[in-house]
Order: sequence, then C-alpha cells, then structure tokens
Amino acid sequence: MSSDPSPRLDAALAGVAARMVETRRDLHRHPELSHQETRTARIAAARCRELGFSVHEGVGGTGVIADLQGAGAGPTVMYRADMDALPVDEADGDRPAHSEVPGVMHACGHDGHVAIALGVAEVMAGLRDEWRGTLRLCFQPAEEIAGGAEPMIEAGALEGVGRVLGLHLWTPLDAGRVAVTGASLFGSADEFRIVIRGTGGHGGLPHLSVDPVVATAHVVVALQTLVSREVAPDQPAVVTVGVIRGGRAHNVIAEQVQLEGTVRAPDQALRESLMRRVEEVARAVAGGLRAQVEFAMVAGCPPVVNDPDSAETVRRAAVEAVGEANVEFARPLTVGDDIACFLERVPGCYFLVGAGDPAMAVRPPHHHARFDIDERALPVGLSTATRALLAWLR
Repeated sequence: MSSDPSPRLDAALAGVAARMVETRRDLHRHPELSHQETRTARIAAARCRELGFSVHEGVGGTGVIADLQGAGAGPTVMYRADMDALPVDEADGDRPAHSEVPGVMHACGHDGHVAIALGVAEVMAGLRDEWRGTLRLCFQPAEEIAGGAEPMIEAGALEGVGRVLGLHLWTPLDAGRVAVTGASLFGSADEFRIVIRGTGGHGGLPHLSVDPVVATAHVVVALQTLVSREVAPDQPAVVTVGVIRGGRAHNVIAEQVQLEGTVRAPDQALRESLMRRVEEVARAVAGGLRAQVEFAMVAGCPPVVNDPDSAETVRRAAVEAVGEANVEFARPLTVGDDIACFLERVPGCYFLVGAGDPAMAVRPPHHHARFDIDERALPVGLSTATRALLAWLR
C-alpha cells in the first residue's frame, strides 16, 4: 500500500472534473422535491454499483447508502450529500443548464453536492488499493424540509460510522475558496405556529370586541426584542415571522389570526431558550390585550456543530487543494441543515466551498429564482473532500 497517494490522486481528480459538470447539469435540468428524489437516487445508486460499491436503496425513504471497502481493515467514514430541490420556478437567464420541471429548481446547490459525491465515489474507487476501512456514501433526501436525516439514521445509516463529512456550495464565498470552522457552522432551524384568538365584531365598534389583529401586531413587535435584548450581540440568532393570516373584510374585526415563523440559534442552549421565550412572550402580550393563544413549536434540526479535530483535517485538506491563502475561518450562519442530526451523534465536519462567480458583485442568494453556482467550485469541493477522506482512511 502506498503511503502517499498524491501522484495518482491529482490525475484521478482531473479525470472526473468534466463528468462532474455533466452530472450537475443533468441533475439541474431534472430537479426533484423533498421525498420525491427517485430519479436522482437511481442515478446515484447505478453509478456507485458500477464502481463496485455495495448499494442499499430506499433507506429512510428515497435515500441511498453505498459502501466501498478499501484494501484492509479500518474505520468507516461517511460522506453525505443532499439531493432535493426547492419549489421555486427558475427565472430565465443565461446559464449552462435550466430546470425542465415547472415550479421546481435546484436553488441551493444540491445538484452540485450530488455531482461532487459521485466524483468522490469515482476517485476513491480508483485509489482503492491506497486506503483502508470503509467509505460510506450517503445520498440524503429532504434536507430542505429537515426531514431526511433522521429517517436515514433510524434505518441504520450511521451504524459503524466513526466520522461524518459533508460540504455546502456557498455563493456568498468566491469560487476557489474554502471556509472551515471547528465549532458551530449553521444554526438550528425550528418552526413555530401561533393562533391568536379574539371575539370578532364590527370594525366601527372595536370596543365591543377583542381584536386579534392588534394583539398580533404587538406580538410580532415584541418577538423582535428576543434577539435584540435577550441574546448577546456576538451570538447570531434569528426570530422571524414569515406568515400572518387573518381577516376577510376591511370593516370586520377578525376572530383569529395565524402566525408562522422560525427560530435560528447557533447552540442548543440558546435554541431551547428562544423556543421557550417565543411562547412566553406571545402568551403574555396577547393575553394582556385579552386575546387567547394557541401555540405549537415544530422542532426542525439542531445546530450544525463541527468536531475540532475533524475540522482541522478538513482545513489541511483544503490548504492542499487551494492553498493557504484561499482557506478561511467560517463564521456561524443562521441557515440550517439537517446534517446536524448526523454530527450530533458522530464527530465530523461540514464545510463551505465557495461557489460565487468572483466577477459578480451582486449574486442572487440561495433559494432565489436566479440562483446559480460557479461550476469551478466542483473540483475544489471534490479535491478537499477526497483529501480529507483519505487522511481518515489511510
């Protein structure tokens, strides 16, 4: 067994670059919503079988697990890629691939994630005699609704796994750069639903009613003080009300108003505190205005917290891939990702790969109808991920 795979590795990485781009564009043309990723799963399973992986389909729904044994006994390391797209109608534009499915679009880069994972499969299969243990590829459904990781875990995806690795293509970061942290990368992602009930009545006689619209307005404003007055300024936390439904006529006081929102926090203690305080504030403020409150908190996923040792391996791999000047510390972000459910149980690292075109001063954000990635990010993600996996499996 060779102790230094780098001569063969560089050639292997170069050999799959064009195929990754082709795969990414194919997947972009055929996006699939959460729990509907049947075509994507079939492609992943078929490619892995061709490369000699032992493949299990239908894991936790549409998930795929593919295992490849190295040249000898060793640890099991899992590389995870999410597969689902978003209910977004892609805007017309000058891009190499365009969604052919009305109302569905890869607006977050998961097409690139799957393409990179299949690149990893091909490179690692070609270098099979240079590493030990088991490489497990996890093609996960339903990340966009935080509903794919837990079913795969319940189906045994983490059995025997000692490390977890994953990446997210990130357009606010220039292509050619990598960002890594040994702490919290993404926040938790939880949903709250509130129904504020009044009594309804005539819009011209408000004193005879309990007005849930006014109570709702006060609740929304009060909720904004949770972050500004109860969270330390250096903690990236968010409480957002995204939906308000209530009323049917300009001269009628509604009987009830419905609110829906999200809470994001970088650590579990703050997550639990904010979830508790959203309910307390809503009940207290609405109650003070004589309204009644029904409250439900829908737990999504915990914060994405990296293992420091695993992150250091990834940082070194990124330096080998793009040079020290192009590797930076990743500040925590208030987006969520249910890879957190894997990392909550097994040490590992989730890192960011720059996917923004450096020539674009203004870039459409993730989940936007004009979102697109700079495909030069694909070989950077492949090189960094493969080098980290080899470090754990050699």
